[in-house]
Amino acid sequence: MARTSAGILVHRRGGQGLEVLLVHPGGPLWAKRELGVWSIPKGEYGAREDPLAAARREFEEELGSPAPPGEAADLGTITQKSGKVVHAWALAGDLDAEAATSNTFTMEWPPRSGRTQEFPEVDRAAWFGLDEARRRLNPAQVELLERLVARLHGEDRYD
Repeated sequence: MARTSAGILVHRRGGQGLEVLLVHPGGPLWAKRELGVWSIPKGEYGAREDPLAAARREFEEELGSPAPPGEAADLGTITQKSGKVVHAWALAGDLDAEAATSNTFTMEWPPRSGRTQEFPEVDRAAWFGLDEARRRLNPAQVELLERLVARLHGEDRYD
């Protein structure tokens, strides 16, 4: 069975028009990679867990603050190259990306050293305009961005 994650794509009106909040994965495997590896704040959830509640929980774990209040707009699901299914919601809001603090995970590092180290699950968060977000996002998640744009365009919110 495919792993499932739930996440929240936060957006705001910024100096570049529509901006979205993305997170960069923490740990040494991602440290030098920028393009195609950023993500919406998301995490795995169990079969009996409400996906939106899981998305809100994961947002807070990865950023150290709760998701913005308000009604979440369902953006549907996408499937990443790994096979992971991501269900996402959009929320309008703002927060200080530079103040983000993430939970941590433990892994053996360096490989085959027998030593374990702790790393942040997310090492940084940032706001990006649409063009830059498309470059930085995991390629499968770009579809979520396009769905957000289509939804907001229909509402004439960011024209």
